[in-house]
Amino acid sequence: MLTARLAAGWRWFRAFRRTRPFWGGLWLVLGGWTVLKFSLGAIQLVTATGFNAVAGYLVGGGMMLCGLIPLAAPGQRITFGLIGTVLAVVSLVVSNLGGFLVGMLLGILGGAMTAGWGPKRKSALGEST
Repeated sequence: MLTARLAAGWRWFRAFRRTRPFWGGLWLVLGGWTVLKFSLGAIQLVTATGFNAVAGYLVGGGMMLCGLIPLAAPGQRITFGLIGTVLAVVSLVVSNLGGFLVGMLLGILGGAMTAGWGPKRKSALGEST
C-alpha cells in the first residue's frame, strides 16, 4: 500500500520535473536563498543602513521568485531566466559579493538553465526525443 503510493508519487514527480525547467529553477532558488541568507540582519540595522541592506532582500527574493515562477508557468521560462540571471549579477554589487560569490554563481547557472530549457518535442515517428 505504502510502496504503491510512493511509486505513484515518484511517477508524478518525474512527470512534473520533465515538463518544467526544474533544475534551473532549483539552482536559481538556491542562489537567491544564499544571497538572502548573507543579507539577513537585525531589522534595526536594516532600516538604519537604508537601501544597501534592503537591496540584498530584494535581489535575493527576486531571484527566488524567478526560480519558482517558471515551475508554475513554463512558458515564461525565458523571461524569468533572463531576469534571474541579471539579478544574480546585480547581487555581486548590492549583497556581500553576491552571497560570497556562491549565490551569484548558482543564480547565473540556474538562470541560464531556466532560459535554455525547452520541452521535449515529438519526432516524426511519434517518439519523444
